[in-house]
Amino acid sequence: MIEFVSVSKKYPNGAIALDDLDLKIADGEFVFIVGPSGAGKSTLLKLITRETLPTSGKILFNEEDILKIPKNKVHLLRRRIGTVFQDFKLLLTKTVFENVAMPLEVLGLKDSDIEKQVSEALDKVGLLEKANSFPLQLSGGEVQRTSIARAIISKPQILLADEPTGDLDPKNSLEVVSLIEKLNESDKTTIVMATHNTQIVNHFKKRVITLKKGKIETDIKEGKYEAA
Repeated sequence: MIEFVSVSKKYPNGAIALDDLDLKIADGEFVFIVGPSGAGKSTLLKLITRETLPTSGKILFNEEDILKIPKNKVHLLRRRIGTVFQDFKLLLTKTVFENVAMPLEVLGLKDSDIEKQVSEALDKVGLLEKANSFPLQLSGGEVQRTSIARAIISKPQILLADEPTGDLDPKNSLEVVSLIEKLNESDKTTIVMATHNTQIVNHFKKRVITLKKGKIETDIKEGKYEAA
């Protein structure tokens, strides 16, 4: 589903985020991307959504070169990709329901369809009873589950998670990643998660790709990770 072919990313200040990277992630996989700060984890995710462009190389999504997608069509690519971040990115003045509904409103769906799909997404993340609450009324884990519901509302093929447990305690971290694992297993959503959380990586025993200085240091099925 996702393939990086000799991908390099060099920033104007001379920093090399990725260095001639080759990588394949199959449809339905759950992959942890790990490594020290500056290893290239976030850059890798941003390249998949075309938030940034590589200096060289090709990036394929379902065998389509995403670098050849016209700028006015990039939004169609991003509709197939859900994103979850460490800082949640929820609007504090909107309810849980309203935050999750936003992507569907942008698409112009009917109110009845929005109601149905938002309710289904909130049910999946266990927050149906919190639909009318505001983010500041929720626990950290509930806020992150809200952001996951928003990310999956359009039924994406891929869910990208960039340090989704960074601001959560161990219990909530485990619950959030368990939820993401459930989405991978039940909906066959491809998961690519960048994280520093060694306990989470070692608990879930998925494929682990370790980046170091923009290169793949190790790529292990059901691997473990020990931070340097």
